[in-house]
Amino acid sequence: MEAAVTTCYRHPSYETYVSCTRCERFICPDCMREAAVGHHCVDCVKEGQRSIRQARTVFGGAVARSAVPIVTYVLIGLNIAAYLGELVSPGIVDRFAMLGAGLDGPDGEHYVYEGGGGFPGFDVVGVAGGEWYRLMTGAFLHLPPGGSSFGSLPFGVLHILFNMYALWNLGRVVEEQLGRARYLALYLLSALGGSVLVYLIAPFDGTVGASGAIFGLGAAFYVINRRLGRDMRAVNRFMAGFLIWMVISAGFASWQGHLGGLLTGGIVTVAYAYAPAKRRTVVQAAAGVVLFAVLVLLVVLKTSALTG
Repeated sequence: MEAAVTTCYRHPSYETYVSCTRCERFICPDCMREAAVGHHCVDCVKEGQRSIRQARTVFGGAVARSAVPIVTYVLIGLNIAAYLGELVSPGIVDRFAMLGAGLDGPDGEHYVYEGGGGFPGFDVVGVAGGEWYRLMTGAFLHLPPGGSSFGSLPFGVLHILFNMYALWNLGRVVEEQLGRARYLALYLLSALGGSVLVYLIAPFDGTVGASGAIFGLGAAFYVINRRLGRDMRAVNRFMAGFLIWMVISAGFASWQGHLGGLLTGGIVTVAYAYAPAKRRTVVQAAAGVVLFAVLVLLVVLKTSALTG
């Protein structure tokens, strides 16, 4: 008597005599997955993966199956896209740069804001004028080669090149340890922290650049290596160079933005690194929310002082 023909449960037109060692359904070569004994079907493999606890780093970040630092590449892409936009329309810098308070005159020129209110014919611009988005958008802009009304760097296009090179080097390492979500939160909070310190200390200066966020990544790199118990000699040399550069660049860049990003990044990463394991995610998220609230409160108080 001839044996009954068996076909793949996912591809009925494919004749096969191999079955899944787990569910015993017949499977074709396209549906076979190597197992310790025999083969498993794709559905059993998916079910098994769901039951396996995902590996996480010391900081709670999910260990990515791919080594590609996706968030870092996206951030670099956003900065480059913004820069290309500036080359096409340089006015983007004046419109979206970090500026605490300024005046736009009826002649289209920019003027220094002297506090208080009542400027007939003039419009108050900047964070004090309700343009809170500048606290974040300025961190994705860089001065174009020709500069802007906020001034120009002596290095022109090297401004964005240096920042993106630093982001590529630091971002890959920090993203791998923190995971994508925590890393993105760290970057954005560091950028915001840099802008807030600029607003508190130098509200009439216009600034652009990802440096604040990058200094936050530098602080995170330091904390991560200490938490992992690595040899700190090379890390200490790196951090010393980072701080020396902050001092040197104060002559032509915003040291307030650098310092604000550095402090914010350090605080965020300490919360990530030393949160208790059992309530790690909750504590880390709460720390980020509290820090964000403090930064917002500082902006509100400064705005009140400038406009009151």
